[in-house]
Amino acid sequence: MKANEMLRNLGQSLWLDNITRDLLKSGALKSYIDGLSVTGLLSNPTIFDRALKSSSSYDTAIVKKLRRGKMAEELFFELALEDLTQAADLFRPIYDRTNGVDGWVSLEVSPLLAHDTAATLAAAKTLYAQAKRPNILIQIPGTTEGLPAIEEAIFSGVPVNVTLLFSREHYLAAAEAFLRGIERRIAAGLKPDIGSVASVFVSRWDAAVADKDVGALKNQLGIAVARRTYKACRALLTSPRWQRIYNAGGRPQRLLWASTGTKDPQASDILYIKALAAPVTVNAMPESTLKALGDSDGLSEIMPLDGGNCEEVLARFVELGIDLEALAAQLQEEGEKLFVNSWNDLMAVITSKSAILWKKV
Repeated sequence: MKANEMLRNLGQSLWLDNITRDLLKSGALKSYIDGLSVTGLLSNPTIFDRALKSSSSYDTAIVKKLRRGKMAEELFFELALEDLTQAADLFRPIYDRTNGVDGWVSLEVSPLLAHDTAATLAAAKTLYAQAKRPNILIQIPGTTEGLPAIEEAIFSGVPVNVTLLFSREHYLAAAEAFLRGIERRIAAGLKPDIGSVASVFVSRWDAAVADKDVGALKNQLGIAVARRTYKACRALLTSPRWQRIYNAGGRPQRLLWASTGTKDPQASDILYIKALAAPVTVNAMPESTLKALGDSDGLSEIMPLDGGNCEEVLARFVELGIDLEALAAQLQEEGEKLFVNSWNDLMAVITSKSAILWKKV
């Protein structure tokens, strides 16, 4: 049995970390759903930036929007929603079949709002309303300012993908915000079954220490951090607090493994996929990793509920002088900056393309 089928049977969802208009038009996304067990997808400014740079598929739509006076950010979100609502419709049978557990697509609010709680919340509500699809997740970063927006969005009934989480502590803070939102809905007599995932970025840990001599620990830091986080997640999901939410009709906030494409060219393409096999989780991967997974056979192990030897591995990194807490904060800050840079580049590409296309009209 192929590894992707085994992961599906294990109870882990495989999502694609990509969306382009060409992917939709060519039928490639549909083929991934049918043939490679893909049950959802992510988007972010970097993905859209690359898509607009490399394809002319958006040109006609851009001209139509320019004629309606749409510019820059407003124009982009209309393009993004066109792609993502079409993708959401492809995943809708999965969403319906799983009663809303799976079949999601994810759209991020502007990363320029990462430190503005009120503006992030307003943008999340607006985008979800504009999408008019129940299986759209709105991505909100798990920053200090983002956490209150996550709670309020959940309370308002907006499904959320908490992004830019890099550690157990980041995850627990995001889970707390989600829980408060759900508990407030229960107290207000509202339905508590609001969808959410908490996205923990994995490979960037190993990229951050790639220049250090860690010997046999090479490419093991991200996996150890993920396993520590998984252990904390399992403990939380079986806590009395969560039991009360289940009893009221709530559903788990699932862990999502993000940034699972291997950065080290000498390592296996599916290093992080096989190492993070666990039920009631999501693994979101780029196309190249998805295809490599589809060509591979079997699984060597399932992630232990107690995190296995993660604490031992992390302790060895600490002995090598790596401050895990400081590095997690650094990675989150760098992640924010990367998204902001991609966003600014994306806006520049849209502005440049708009000017060129408008001259041809």
